[in-house]
Amino acid sequence: MTQRDLMERLRASVRLQAERLPAVSAARPIVNRRTFLFGATASGLPFTRSVSARSSQTPGASPVADPTLREQLFSLGIASGDPWPDSVVLWTRLAPMPFEDDGGMGNAPVEVAWEMATDESMTTTVAHGTTTATAEWAHSVHVEVTGLQPATWYWYQFRVGDVESPIGRTRTAPAAGTDVDRFRFAFASCQRWDVGLYTAYRDMASHDVDLVVHLGDYIYESQHSGRDLLRAGDFPISAMLETRTIESYRSRYALYKLDPDLQEMHRLAPWVVTWDDHEVNNNVFGILNREEPAAQMLLERRTAAYQAYYEHQPLRSSARPVGPDLQLYRRLSFGNLLALNVLDTRQYRSPQGIACDDETRAANDGFCPDSLDPDRTLLGADQKRWLTGELDRTTERWNVLAQQIPFARVDNDARPDVASFGGKEMDKWDGYAVEREDVARAMSGAAAERGFNPVVITGDVHANYVWDLKTDWDAAGPESVFGSEFVGTSISSNGDEPLEEDGAFTTYCGNHNGNAHNHLFDNHRGYVLCEVTPESWRADFRVMDNVTDQDAAATTLASFVVNDGRPGVELDSGC
Repeated sequence: MTQRDLMERLRASVRLQAERLPAVSAARPIVNRRTFLFGATASGLPFTRSVSARSSQTPGASPVADPTLREQLFSLGIASGDPWPDSVVLWTRLAPMPFEDDGGMGNAPVEVAWEMATDESMTTTVAHGTTTATAEWAHSVHVEVTGLQPATWYWYQFRVGDVESPIGRTRTAPAAGTDVDRFRFAFASCQRWDVGLYTAYRDMASHDVDLVVHLGDYIYESQHSGRDLLRAGDFPISAMLETRTIESYRSRYALYKLDPDLQEMHRLAPWVVTWDDHEVNNNVFGILNREEPAAQMLLERRTAAYQAYYEHQPLRSSARPVGPDLQLYRRLSFGNLLALNVLDTRQYRSPQGIACDDETRAANDGFCPDSLDPDRTLLGADQKRWLTGELDRTTERWNVLAQQIPFARVDNDARPDVASFGGKEMDKWDGYAVEREDVARAMSGAAAERGFNPVVITGDVHANYVWDLKTDWDAAGPESVFGSEFVGTSISSNGDEPLEEDGAFTTYCGNHNGNAHNHLFDNHRGYVLCEVTPESWRADFRVMDNVTDQDAAATTLASFVVNDGRPGVELDSGC
């Protein structure tokens, strides 16, 4: 049975249960079919027997023994991630009733068997074992399989009793220092559930990538619209409300992870993930006066958000949160070809600062005073020290900052006599200009000394951009160019957002708003497909016609190339 078949049977089962409900009295709010799924109503009351009631009726009872729940045990799918040459993480979460506070699992620990093989039929087993899924971590499973061969495709599966998960596929990284002829990966971000479908992942699945890099905003914490939903099915209003507690964050991840296109892309390839702000709260920052009541409230919310993030992502045990703290920055290497320096620009940052007017910007070279404060940080001292150390000793040909927010300096004002770096908000690297220049000098200096090519990949802004990176942003010639930045649009956030009067999407190729180092602006939805070889880096901007039609197709809007040893971006096709 495919995951899509399972989802349809699951929805049909829920509809049948809803039809058996007694009529709602006139004295109570009317609740329609769209408010129901997995035992939740608009009032939060269950319409099926509760998990606690089930457990109390039969001592030792388990969801695995309940025929109505068995097929839904792996309802949130499976995933793998953080590939090393000899190891990879396997993930799942047992949740037969995903929108119940406990996922329908009760409080008892559950033994989960796992198996890894070199073939899709799972006949040639190379590793197997068992682990325990506990209620404390929402019955999530994180298995770190070791002793594997580098640069090798594997298949894996979970089992609880005789209930089996779908079979997933994953790949280990090439061994350190080995030659790699080609590495293909995709990066994506920003997938707000209620404004667009995840059809971009279906297109991504057709390109046989070695890796997916997700740059944040995997979920959105804000209240979702419960009307005119784009996906078939009945979903609880409780899953649409703003997330603040561990239960509500878990429910939000369940809402997203039930999507079959997202599940399939997780099943087909390993992922490397980092967060942005909406995994906790919009424009969240990390440096707090922890004695203040408001800070304590944010720390409690962050504790819930961080735990739910770990519970739903293929992360290693080293990333398991301790209260409101979780170290997510890390480095992954792929032979002598590619290194990913995965950053966290949220947890350790100073508050965003105050935007200013044109007159104040003019007196500060286009910046607001807070942007030029040398004490402000995005990375925090420890992460910044770690990053510069990694750049100083790298041996890979392509060195990547995989991070959340636009790095290049960007003038947001189209008027030629007005400079506005940072725009109306101070959330991007332009709002932390001093530290941005520190990092740029570290990258350009290390690249010159060690002979690698710096590339930054970015999400956050729901638009496609391509920029050259410069040691002197005002220099006209290529001499100051030291690297490249590719900004990928959102998977679905902002939905279908035509900006032109005729309803068309907006695409600029080349200089935009007077930014001479800009090569592309576009506001389609989609993702970026990258193919990296020792000679070049190619970035294909795959865009969707729309994200409201399940049958919408993707096309390549434009392709850009960076050649080894020649900093800067060149248009290859499109535009």
